[in-house]
Amino acid sequence: MSDAEQPAESETHDHHDHDHEGPGYATPQAAIEAAEPEQTAYVMGLHVGQDVDAPDFLAVVDVDPDSDTYSEIINRVKMPNKGDELHHFGWNACSSSCHMDGLERRHLVIPGQRSSRIHIVDTKERRDPELTKVIEPEAVYEHDLSAPHTVHCIPDGEILISMLGDADGDLPGGFLELNDDFEVQGRWDPPGEIEMNYDYWYQPRQNVMLSTEWAAPKTYYPGFDLEDVEDGKYGQRLNFWDWESGTVEQTIDLGEDGLIPLEARFLHTPESTHGYVGAALSSNIIHFHESDGEYHAEPVIEFDDREHEGWDMPVPALVTDILISMDDRYLFGSNWLHGEVWMYDISDPSNPRKADSISIGGYFGDIQQVQDRDIVAGPQMLQLSLDGERLYWTTSLFSSWDNQFFPEEAENGSVMLKADVDPREGTMSLDRDFLVDFGDLPEGPARAHEIRWPDGDCTSDVWQ
Repeated sequence: MSDAEQPAESETHDHHDHDHEGPGYATPQAAIEAAEPEQTAYVMGLHVGQDVDAPDFLAVVDVDPDSDTYSEIINRVKMPNKGDELHHFGWNACSSSCHMDGLERRHLVIPGQRSSRIHIVDTKERRDPELTKVIEPEAVYEHDLSAPHTVHCIPDGEILISMLGDADGDLPGGFLELNDDFEVQGRWDPPGEIEMNYDYWYQPRQNVMLSTEWAAPKTYYPGFDLEDVEDGKYGQRLNFWDWESGTVEQTIDLGEDGLIPLEARFLHTPESTHGYVGAALSSNIIHFHESDGEYHAEPVIEFDDREHEGWDMPVPALVTDILISMDDRYLFGSNWLHGEVWMYDISDPSNPRKADSISIGGYFGDIQQVQDRDIVAGPQMLQLSLDGERLYWTTSLFSSWDNQFFPEEAENGSVMLKADVDPREGTMSLDRDFLVDFGDLPEGPARAHEIRWPDGDCTSDVWQ
Protein backbone atom coordinates (compact mmCIF):
# COMPACT_ATOMS: atom_id res chain seq x y z
CA MET A 1 0.00 0.00 0.00
CA SER A 2 2.94 2.38 0.33
CA ASP A 3 5.10 3.82 -2.44
CA ALA A 4 8.45 4.50 -0.81
CA GLU A 5 11.26 4.79 -3.33
CA GLN A 6 13.82 3.62 -0.81
CA PRO A 7 13.75 1.43 2.31
CA ALA A 8 11.92 3.40 4.99
CA GLU A 9 13.70 4.31 8.17
CA SER A 10 12.46 2.24 11.10
CA GLU A 11 11.73 4.16 14.26
CA THR A 12 10.73 2.46 17.49
CA HIS A 13 7.67 3.34 19.54
CA ASP A 14 9.20 3.02 23.01
CA HIS A 15 7.35 5.44 25.24
CA HIS A 16 9.23 7.62 27.68
CA ASP A 17 9.24 6.67 31.34
CA HIS A 18 6.71 8.96 33.03
CA ASP A 19 5.74 6.64 35.89
CA HIS A 20 2.85 5.18 33.92
CA GLU A 21 2.31 2.05 31.89
CA GLY A 22 0.30 3.12 28.85
CA PRO A 23 0.59 5.48 25.88
CA GLY A 24 1.36 9.16 25.95
CA TYR A 25 2.44 11.22 28.93
CA ALA A 26 1.30 11.47 32.54
CA THR A 27 0.93 15.28 32.36
CA PRO A 28 1.27 18.07 29.79
CA GLN A 29 4.52 19.12 31.46
CA ALA A 30 5.86 15.59 31.05
CA ALA A 31 5.09 15.85 27.32
CA ILE A 32 7.13 19.05 27.09
CA GLU A 33 10.06 17.72 29.10
CA ALA A 34 10.26 14.32 27.41
CA ALA A 35 9.61 15.51 23.86
CA GLU A 36 12.38 15.15 21.32
CA PRO A 37 12.32 17.25 18.14
CA GLU A 38 9.88 15.76 15.66
CA GLN A 39 11.42 13.82 12.77
CA THR A 40 8.34 12.51 10.99
CA ALA A 41 4.97 14.06 10.21
CA TYR A 42 1.81 12.39 8.95
CA VAL A 43 -0.26 14.62 6.68
CA MET A 44 -3.58 14.10 4.93
CA GLY A 45 -3.21 14.30 1.14
CA LEU A 46 -6.18 14.33 -1.22
CA HIS A 47 -7.14 14.66 -4.88
CA VAL A 48 -10.88 15.30 -4.53
CA GLY A 49 -12.04 18.17 -6.74
CA GLN A 50 -8.96 18.05 -8.93
CA ASP A 51 -8.32 16.82 -12.44
CA VAL A 52 -6.33 13.91 -11.01
CA ASP A 53 -7.51 10.31 -11.30
CA ALA A 54 -6.00 8.95 -8.09
CA PRO A 55 -7.04 8.06 -4.53
CA ASP A 56 -6.31 10.16 -1.47
CA PHE A 57 -3.33 9.23 0.69
CA LEU A 58 -1.50 9.54 3.98
CA ALA A 59 1.75 11.41 3.35
CA VAL A 60 4.85 10.67 5.42
CA VAL A 61 6.92 13.86 5.58
CA ASP A 62 10.54 14.12 6.71
CA VAL A 63 10.84 17.01 9.19
CA ASP A 64 14.30 16.12 10.50
CA PRO A 65 16.63 19.01 9.53
CA ASP A 66 19.65 16.67 9.67
CA SER A 67 18.16 14.36 7.05
CA ASP A 68 19.03 14.32 3.35
CA THR A 69 15.29 14.21 2.57
CA TYR A 70 14.29 17.07 4.89
CA SER A 71 10.98 18.71 3.91
CA GLU A 72 10.15 15.98 1.40
CA ILE A 73 7.30 13.49 1.13
CA ILE A 74 9.25 10.26 1.63
CA ASN A 75 6.37 7.79 1.53
CA ARG A 76 2.64 7.60 0.91
CA VAL A 77 -0.08 5.18 1.92
CA LYS A 78 -2.69 5.27 -0.82
CA MET A 79 -6.31 4.58 0.04
CA PRO A 80 -8.01 1.72 -1.87
CA ASN A 81 -10.84 3.90 -3.22
CA LYS A 82 -11.09 7.29 -4.89
CA GLY A 83 -13.10 10.26 -3.67
CA ASP A 84 -12.83 9.79 0.11
CA GLU A 85 -11.82 13.40 0.91
CA LEU A 86 -9.44 12.62 3.73
CA HIS A 87 -9.72 15.51 6.15
CA HIS A 88 -9.15 15.09 9.90
CA PHE A 89 -7.66 12.01 11.54
CA GLY A 90 -6.41 10.84 14.92
CA TRP A 91 -4.79 8.17 17.05
CA ASN A 92 -6.19 5.01 18.58
CA ALA A 93 -4.71 6.01 21.94
CA CYS A 94 -3.35 9.09 23.66
CA SER A 95 -2.48 10.42 27.09
CA SER A 96 -6.03 9.96 28.37
CA SER A 97 -5.25 6.22 28.35
CA CYS A 98 -1.79 6.48 29.92
CA HIS A 99 -3.02 4.17 32.70
CA MET A 100 -3.73 1.35 30.21
CA ASP A 101 -0.86 -1.14 30.42
CA GLY A 102 -0.11 -2.66 27.02
CA LEU A 103 -2.00 -0.07 24.94
CA GLU A 104 0.10 1.67 22.26
CA ARG A 105 -0.27 4.90 20.32
CA ARG A 106 0.27 3.08 17.07
CA HIS A 107 -2.76 3.13 14.76
CA LEU A 108 -4.07 6.11 12.86
CA VAL A 109 -7.81 6.33 12.35
CA ILE A 110 -8.40 8.09 9.02
CA PRO A 111 -11.98 8.86 7.95
CA GLY A 112 -13.17 9.88 4.51
CA GLN A 113 -15.31 12.98 4.92
CA ARG A 114 -17.32 12.37 1.74
CA SER A 115 -17.24 8.58 1.62
CA SER A 116 -17.84 7.86 5.35
CA ARG A 117 -15.20 5.16 4.98
CA ILE A 118 -12.84 4.75 7.97
CA HIS A 119 -9.26 3.56 7.38
CA ILE A 120 -6.93 2.08 9.98
CA VAL A 121 -3.20 2.53 9.39
CA ASP A 122 -0.54 0.76 11.45
CA THR A 123 2.51 2.97 12.11
CA LYS A 124 4.70 0.35 13.81
CA GLU A 125 7.30 1.24 11.19
CA ARG A 126 6.95 4.97 11.44
CA ARG A 127 8.21 5.82 7.98
CA ASP A 128 6.63 2.80 6.31
CA PRO A 129 3.06 2.67 7.68
CA GLU A 130 0.59 0.09 6.43
CA LEU A 131 -3.14 0.17 5.79
CA THR A 132 -4.55 -2.75 7.78
CA LYS A 133 -8.33 -2.29 7.83
CA VAL A 134 -11.14 -0.42 6.11
CA ILE A 135 -14.56 0.10 7.71
CA GLU A 136 -16.97 0.46 4.81
CA PRO A 137 -19.63 3.20 4.88
CA GLU A 138 -22.52 0.73 5.22
CA ALA A 139 -21.33 -0.05 8.77
CA VAL A 140 -21.57 3.66 9.55
CA TYR A 141 -24.90 4.27 7.81
CA GLU A 142 -26.39 1.45 9.86
CA HIS A 143 -26.35 3.85 12.81
CA ASP A 144 -27.88 6.69 10.76
CA LEU A 145 -24.63 8.64 10.67
CA SER A 146 -22.28 9.95 7.97
CA ALA A 147 -19.47 12.41 7.22
CA PRO A 148 -16.92 11.57 9.95
CA HIS A 149 -14.78 14.43 11.17
CA THR A 150 -12.88 14.68 14.47
CA VAL A 151 -11.20 11.55 15.82
CA HIS A 152 -10.25 11.41 19.50
CA CYS A 153 -8.91 8.53 21.52
CA ILE A 154 -10.91 8.29 24.74
CA PRO A 155 -10.02 6.55 28.04
CA ASP A 156 -9.82 2.74 28.08
CA GLY A 157 -8.65 2.48 24.50
CA GLU A 158 -11.83 3.34 22.64
CA ILE A 159 -12.24 5.87 19.83
CA LEU A 160 -14.92 8.53 19.38
CA ILE A 161 -15.61 10.19 16.02
CA SER A 162 -17.81 13.23 15.44
CA MET A 163 -20.26 12.64 12.59
CA LEU A 164 -21.72 15.62 10.76
CA GLY A 165 -24.79 14.10 9.13
CA ASP A 166 -27.30 11.29 9.11
CA ALA A 167 -27.10 8.42 6.65
CA ASP A 168 -28.54 10.65 3.90
CA GLY A 169 -26.21 13.59 4.51
CA ASP A 170 -28.89 15.63 6.25
CA LEU A 171 -29.20 16.54 9.92
CA PRO A 172 -28.84 15.54 12.69
CA GLY A 173 -25.26 14.47 13.19
CA GLY A 174 -23.89 12.66 16.21
CA PHE A 175 -21.00 10.51 17.40
CA LEU A 176 -19.74 7.06 16.40
CA GLU A 177 -17.76 4.86 18.78
CA LEU A 178 -15.15 2.25 17.82
CA ASN A 179 -13.70 -0.31 20.22
CA ASP A 180 -10.00 -1.11 20.61
CA ASP A 181 -10.26 -3.72 17.84
CA PHE A 182 -11.49 -1.00 15.43
CA GLU A 183 -14.99 -2.41 15.29
CA VAL A 184 -18.04 -0.15 15.18
CA GLN A 185 -19.62 -0.23 18.63
CA GLY A 186 -22.51 1.99 17.66
CA ARG A 187 -23.77 5.45 18.33
CA TRP A 188 -22.32 7.09 21.45
CA ASP A 189 -25.01 9.76 21.89
CA PRO A 190 -28.80 9.49 22.05
CA PRO A 191 -30.25 10.24 18.56
CA GLY A 192 -31.45 13.82 18.27
CA GLU A 193 -29.41 15.12 21.21
CA ILE A 194 -27.92 17.70 18.83
CA GLU A 195 -28.74 18.90 15.32
CA MET A 196 -25.41 20.12 13.91
CA ASN A 197 -21.98 18.81 14.74
CA TYR A 198 -18.36 19.47 13.89
CA ASP A 199 -15.39 19.40 16.28
CA TYR A 200 -15.28 18.31 19.91
CA TRP A 201 -12.95 18.22 22.90
CA TYR A 202 -13.48 16.53 26.24
CA GLN A 203 -12.12 17.35 29.69
CA PRO A 204 -12.82 14.19 31.72
CA ARG A 205 -11.72 15.52 35.11
CA GLN A 206 -14.42 18.18 34.72
CA ASN A 207 -16.92 15.62 33.33
CA VAL A 208 -17.51 17.84 30.29
CA MET A 209 -17.31 17.65 26.53
CA LEU A 210 -17.76 20.56 24.14
CA SER A 211 -19.00 20.12 20.57
CA THR A 212 -19.28 22.79 17.87
CA GLU A 213 -21.32 23.19 14.66
CA TRP A 214 -20.72 23.40 10.92
CA ALA A 215 -23.70 22.35 8.83
CA ALA A 216 -25.32 19.34 7.19
CA PRO A 217 -23.01 17.64 4.68
CA LYS A 218 -25.49 18.40 1.91
CA THR A 219 -25.09 22.09 2.76
CA TYR A 220 -21.28 22.43 2.84
CA TYR A 221 -20.31 19.72 0.31
CA PRO A 222 -21.11 21.84 -2.80
CA GLY A 223 -19.29 24.92 -1.47
CA PHE A 224 -20.19 28.02 0.51
CA ASP A 225 -23.41 29.95 -0.15
CA LEU A 226 -24.08 33.02 2.00
CA GLU A 227 -27.82 32.47 1.61
CA ASP A 228 -27.42 29.23 3.56
CA VAL A 229 -26.14 31.29 6.51
CA GLU A 230 -29.09 33.66 6.22
CA ASP A 231 -31.42 30.66 6.12
CA GLY A 232 -29.98 29.27 9.35
CA LYS A 233 -28.30 26.27 7.73
CA TYR A 234 -24.95 26.94 9.40
CA GLY A 235 -24.28 26.60 13.10
CA GLN A 236 -23.76 29.21 15.81
CA ARG A 237 -24.04 27.19 19.02
CA LEU A 238 -21.76 25.53 21.55
CA ASN A 239 -23.01 22.33 23.12
CA PHE A 240 -21.66 21.33 26.54
CA TRP A 241 -22.16 17.66 27.37
CA ASP A 242 -22.12 15.58 30.51
CA TRP A 243 -19.16 13.39 29.58
CA GLU A 244 -20.24 10.36 31.60
CA SER A 245 -23.88 10.28 30.51
CA GLY A 246 -23.35 11.45 26.93
CA THR A 247 -26.13 14.03 27.08
CA VAL A 248 -26.16 17.78 26.44
CA GLU A 249 -26.41 19.77 29.67
CA GLN A 250 -26.12 23.30 28.28
CA THR A 251 -26.25 25.02 24.89
CA ILE A 252 -24.95 28.54 24.26
CA ASP A 253 -26.24 30.37 21.18
CA LEU A 254 -23.43 32.71 20.10
CA GLY A 255 -25.58 34.65 17.63
CA GLU A 256 -23.80 36.95 15.18
CA ASP A 257 -20.62 36.76 17.26
CA GLY A 258 -20.23 33.05 16.65
CA LEU A 259 -21.23 32.16 13.10
CA ILE A 260 -19.81 28.77 12.09
CA PRO A 261 -17.96 27.86 15.30
CA LEU A 262 -15.40 25.27 14.24
CA GLU A 263 -12.29 24.17 16.17
CA ALA A 264 -12.71 23.64 19.93
CA ARG A 265 -9.81 23.57 22.41
CA PHE A 266 -9.76 23.24 26.19
CA LEU A 267 -6.57 24.19 27.98
CA HIS A 268 -4.39 21.10 28.37
CA THR A 269 -4.25 21.15 32.14
CA PRO A 270 -7.11 18.86 33.25
CA GLU A 271 -7.99 21.12 36.17
CA SER A 272 -9.07 23.94 33.84
CA THR A 273 -12.51 24.72 32.41
CA HIS A 274 -11.12 27.47 30.16
CA GLY A 275 -10.86 27.09 26.41
CA TYR A 276 -11.44 28.66 23.00
CA VAL A 277 -13.46 28.17 19.85
CA GLY A 278 -12.74 29.75 16.49
CA ALA A 279 -15.91 31.22 14.95
CA ALA A 280 -14.92 31.04 11.28
CA LEU A 281 -17.38 33.33 9.54
CA SER A 282 -17.64 35.86 12.37
CA SER A 283 -13.82 35.82 12.52
CA ASN A 284 -13.88 35.84 16.29
CA ILE A 285 -12.16 33.79 18.96
CA ILE A 286 -14.66 32.77 21.61
CA HIS A 287 -13.39 32.23 25.16
CA PHE A 288 -15.45 29.86 27.30
CA HIS A 289 -15.20 28.88 30.96
CA GLU A 290 -17.29 27.46 33.78
CA SER A 291 -18.48 29.57 36.72
CA ASP A 292 -21.07 28.68 39.36
CA GLY A 293 -22.04 25.49 37.58
CA GLU A 294 -22.63 27.04 34.15
CA TYR A 295 -20.47 27.71 31.13
CA HIS A 296 -20.10 31.22 29.75
CA ALA A 297 -18.77 32.29 26.36
CA GLU A 298 -17.74 35.64 24.91
CA PRO A 299 -15.57 36.88 22.02
CA VAL A 300 -12.10 37.93 23.19
CA ILE A 301 -10.29 38.33 19.84
CA GLU A 302 -11.92 39.92 16.79
CA PHE A 303 -10.47 40.13 13.29
CA ASP A 304 -11.89 42.89 11.09
CA ASP A 305 -13.21 42.26 7.59
CA ARG A 306 -11.15 43.83 4.79
CA GLU A 307 -12.12 45.35 1.47
CA HIS A 308 -10.93 43.62 -1.70
CA GLU A 309 -11.51 44.80 -5.26
CA GLY A 310 -12.48 41.33 -6.42
CA TRP A 311 -15.24 40.98 -3.82
CA ASP A 312 -18.61 42.69 -3.66
CA MET A 313 -18.55 42.45 0.15
CA PRO A 314 -15.83 42.81 2.78
CA VAL A 315 -13.64 39.72 3.08
CA PRO A 316 -13.80 37.98 6.48
CA ALA A 317 -10.59 36.65 7.97
CA LEU A 318 -12.18 33.17 8.20
CA VAL A 319 -10.56 31.68 11.29
CA THR A 320 -10.30 28.02 10.32
CA ASP A 321 -7.97 26.48 12.91
CA ILE A 322 -6.68 27.16 16.40
CA LEU A 323 -4.45 25.30 18.83
CA ILE A 324 -3.04 25.82 22.31
CA SER A 325 0.62 25.26 23.18
CA MET A 326 1.24 22.37 25.54
CA ASP A 327 2.17 24.76 28.37
CA ASP A 328 -1.16 26.61 27.92
CA ARG A 329 0.64 29.90 27.38
CA TYR A 330 -0.05 30.61 23.71
CA LEU A 331 -3.03 30.34 21.40
CA PHE A 332 -2.15 29.98 17.72
CA GLY A 333 -4.59 30.40 14.84
CA SER A 334 -5.00 30.77 11.10
CA ASN A 335 -6.97 33.29 9.04
CA TRP A 336 -7.36 31.38 5.79
CA LEU A 337 -8.86 34.07 3.54
CA HIS A 338 -6.79 37.00 4.78
CA GLY A 339 -3.55 34.99 4.81
CA GLU A 340 -2.28 35.17 8.37
CA VAL A 341 -1.01 32.87 11.09
CA TRP A 342 -0.95 34.39 14.56
CA MET A 343 -0.09 33.79 18.22
CA TYR A 344 -1.64 35.31 21.34
CA ASP A 345 -0.42 35.15 24.92
CA ILE A 346 -3.23 33.55 26.96
CA SER A 347 -1.53 33.60 30.37
CA ASP A 348 -4.72 35.39 31.39
CA PRO A 349 -7.29 33.28 29.46
CA SER A 350 -9.97 35.97 29.59
CA ASN A 351 -7.68 38.65 28.17
CA PRO A 352 -5.50 37.35 25.33
CA ARG A 353 -2.67 39.62 24.24
CA LYS A 354 -1.32 39.53 20.70
CA ALA A 355 2.27 38.35 20.57
CA ASP A 356 3.11 38.04 16.87
CA SER A 357 1.81 37.09 13.42
CA ILE A 358 3.02 36.24 9.91
CA SER A 359 1.20 37.61 6.88
CA ILE A 360 1.41 34.95 4.17
CA GLY A 361 -0.73 33.66 1.30
CA GLY A 362 -4.44 34.31 1.02
CA TYR A 363 -5.89 37.52 -0.38
CA PHE A 364 -3.77 39.93 1.68
CA GLY A 365 -0.58 38.13 2.71
CA ASP A 366 2.64 40.13 2.49
CA ILE A 367 4.49 36.94 1.56
CA GLN A 368 3.12 35.25 -1.57
CA GLN A 369 6.10 33.06 -2.52
CA VAL A 370 8.51 30.78 -0.69
CA GLN A 371 11.43 29.29 -2.63
CA ASP A 372 9.86 30.70 -5.82
CA ARG A 373 6.69 28.68 -5.11
CA ASP A 374 3.38 30.58 -5.15
CA ILE A 375 1.57 30.04 -1.86
CA VAL A 376 -1.97 30.97 -3.04
CA ALA A 377 -4.23 30.03 -0.09
CA GLY A 378 -3.67 31.25 3.44
CA PRO A 379 -2.56 29.18 6.43
CA GLN A 380 -5.14 26.56 7.39
CA MET A 381 -4.48 23.42 9.48
CA LEU A 382 -1.86 23.95 12.19
CA GLN A 383 0.38 21.72 14.26
CA LEU A 384 2.87 22.75 16.93
CA SER A 385 5.89 20.88 18.26
CA LEU A 386 5.46 19.62 21.81
CA ASP A 387 8.15 22.03 23.03
CA GLY A 388 6.29 24.93 21.39
CA GLU A 389 9.21 26.00 19.20
CA ARG A 390 8.07 25.00 15.69
CA LEU A 391 4.70 25.73 14.10
CA TYR A 392 3.70 23.96 10.88
CA TRP A 393 0.71 24.53 8.63
CA THR A 394 -0.95 23.43 5.40
CA THR A 395 -3.17 25.44 3.04
CA SER A 396 -6.23 23.39 1.99
CA LEU A 397 -9.56 23.86 3.77
CA PHE A 398 -12.07 21.63 1.94
CA SER A 399 -12.01 20.68 -1.73
CA SER A 400 -15.13 22.54 -2.89
CA TRP A 401 -14.31 25.58 -0.74
CA ASP A 402 -10.73 25.60 -2.06
CA ASN A 403 -12.04 25.58 -5.62
CA GLN A 404 -14.42 28.41 -4.82
CA PHE A 405 -12.01 30.79 -3.08
CA PHE A 406 -8.57 29.67 -4.27
CA PRO A 407 -8.98 27.66 -7.50
CA GLU A 408 -5.20 27.69 -8.01
CA GLU A 409 -4.96 25.39 -4.98
CA ALA A 410 -6.47 22.63 -7.13
CA GLU A 411 -4.24 23.43 -10.09
CA ASN A 412 -0.96 23.81 -8.19
CA GLY A 413 -1.52 21.73 -5.05
CA SER A 414 -0.98 22.70 -1.43
CA VAL A 415 2.15 23.48 0.50
CA MET A 416 3.25 22.72 4.05
CA LEU A 417 5.20 25.52 5.72
CA LYS A 418 6.91 26.16 9.05
CA ALA A 419 7.67 28.99 11.43
CA ASP A 420 10.26 29.00 14.18
CA VAL A 421 8.70 30.12 17.46
CA ASP A 422 10.46 31.72 20.41
CA PRO A 423 8.10 31.11 23.36
CA ARG A 424 10.26 33.21 25.68
CA GLU A 425 10.04 36.29 23.49
CA GLY A 426 6.62 35.52 22.00
CA THR A 427 7.80 35.78 18.40
CA MET A 428 7.53 33.79 15.15
CA SER A 429 9.69 33.84 12.03
CA LEU A 430 9.07 32.05 8.75
CA ASP A 431 11.59 29.30 8.00
CA ARG A 432 12.16 29.87 4.28
CA ASP A 433 14.29 26.73 4.06
CA PHE A 434 11.26 24.54 4.79
CA LEU A 435 8.63 23.90 2.14
CA VAL A 436 6.81 20.66 1.34
CA ASP A 437 5.32 20.91 -2.14
CA PHE A 438 2.20 18.76 -2.58
CA GLY A 439 2.02 19.99 -6.16
CA ASP A 440 4.96 17.86 -7.23
CA LEU A 441 3.62 14.29 -7.17
CA PRO A 442 3.64 11.61 -9.90
CA GLU A 443 -0.15 11.50 -10.28
CA GLY A 444 -0.52 15.27 -10.21
CA PRO A 445 -0.96 18.01 -7.60
CA ALA A 446 -2.63 17.22 -4.27
CA ARG A 447 -4.20 19.13 -1.43
CA ALA A 448 -2.80 18.86 2.12
CA HIS A 449 -4.83 19.07 5.30
CA GLU A 450 -4.30 17.91 8.91
CA ILE A 451 -0.88 17.10 10.46
CA ARG A 452 0.00 14.61 13.22
CA TRP A 453 3.18 13.61 15.09
CA PRO A 454 3.92 9.97 16.02
CA ASP A 455 4.47 10.88 19.68
CA GLY A 456 1.33 12.93 20.17
CA ASP A 457 0.58 16.59 19.68
CA CYS A 458 -1.23 19.66 20.91
CA THR A 459 -4.51 18.83 19.15
CA SER A 460 -4.94 15.17 20.07
CA ASP A 461 -3.68 14.53 23.60
CA VAL A 462 -6.13 14.83 26.50
CA TRP A 463 -5.45 14.27 30.21
CA GLN A 464 -7.69 12.79 32.90
